[in-house]
Amino acid sequence: MALAELTEINQRGPSHNLRLKTLINVRWLAVIGQSSAVLSVWLLLGFSFEPAFCFALISVSVFVNLFLKFRYPANQRLSSRSSAALLAYDIIQLAVLLFLTGGLQNPFSFLLLVPVVISATALSIRYTLFLGIMAIACTTVLAFYHLPLPWLEGVTLKLPNIYIGGMWFAIISSLSFTAVYAFRVADEARKLSDALTATELVLQREQHLSNLDGLAAAAAHELGTPLATIALVSKEMTRELEKGSALYEDATLLRGQAERCRDILQKLTSLSSEGDRHIGTMPFTAFMEEIAEPHRNFGVSVVIKKPDGRRVPDCIRNPGILYGLGNIVENAVDYANQKVILETDWDEESIWVKVIDDGRGFDDEVLARIGEPFVTRRSKSTQSGGLGLGLFIAKTLLERSGASLVFQNDREKEFGGALVLIKWARASIEANLK
Repeated sequence: MALAELTEINQRGPSHNLRLKTLINVRWLAVIGQSSAVLSVWLLLGFSFEPAFCFALISVSVFVNLFLKFRYPANQRLSSRSSAALLAYDIIQLAVLLFLTGGLQNPFSFLLLVPVVISATALSIRYTLFLGIMAIACTTVLAFYHLPLPWLEGVTLKLPNIYIGGMWFAIISSLSFTAVYAFRVADEARKLSDALTATELVLQREQHLSNLDGLAAAAAHELGTPLATIALVSKEMTRELEKGSALYEDATLLRGQAERCRDILQKLTSLSSEGDRHIGTMPFTAFMEEIAEPHRNFGVSVVIKKPDGRRVPDCIRNPGILYGLGNIVENAVDYANQKVILETDWDEESIWVKVIDDGRGFDDEVLARIGEPFVTRRSKSTQSGGLGLGLFIAKTLLERSGASLVFQNDREKEFGGALVLIKWARASIEANLK
């Protein structure tokens, strides 16, 4: 995969633009809930308060929703700033409604968490912090300034200050915990989605490269008939035309160029069939040589060890395995001091490869999370760090082919460094590579 493609995936940011319809529907739920609560307190419980101001405030949300619904397409994706602005309005609207109905004495004050949690799951950390600070500020103001809580006629309910302080602390702590938790879960899901997208792009690119020989054969087959017709017509023209004339020379040139095109297509056809025999299907050790060869000119010795006296299993050149193993070998070469060993072995049931380097091995922190997307370490050059997708893509592609992977440090051996064991069930790898 090109570095630009990976960079674009990584730099899309942690936010997924919200649909306008989503925010409109959430606000409709808020309007229904707020209206139901006001009507219940006013009509069913008969508490003493003035509902006109509350309904006026709720009608503002109705107007905003209707305006957005008819002014913009429902499926429009909002920018992060626009989404944050609408969520900020929801916080302010709810805070004013709570001001009219008892402040933090109102049990519905916990609903101030909702816009912040929505932001944590869909927007960047900057906008989530902004909305969190706004919610905390509104909560603090409501702890001191608010109208009386609606209650029975002639009775004023005043809760103790220690209870109000407890409510304030509960809202702040709940807001912080739920926002951080939601952001971390959503961020991991976004990273996983981006990494899987990168994996699919890698596999698609490698598959296209593997299919080039087939495309060449198809092109040769399709172009063969019209070129034969051109050659036949030009031959007939040279027979009918007088030698030495301008048209005779043009017809001769046309016939020669047609023959040249046929020769080129014949070479493409033979190259494709030769690739099918010698490149498409190959011994497993030859497959390993192809993987190792691009990494042998970087000052590190890449040695392939194979068992003697046993028939080498044949396989078909699989793009996923080619890229996955190639990426692991590339990492080993990057971190090795002098030598990388590719130790291959097989029996009647399994085929496995050990990739060992003589570097310092995996860091403990990286080893605990290895294979997760966007986990990276650059020991040789901190200025050229990767995106941390390489091992995730390699692991995903190899596991898709039926492999199991083990990452560890080879500290007990003389060679030292990192060790990656890739193992297939023999029947599985041969079936998947056909």
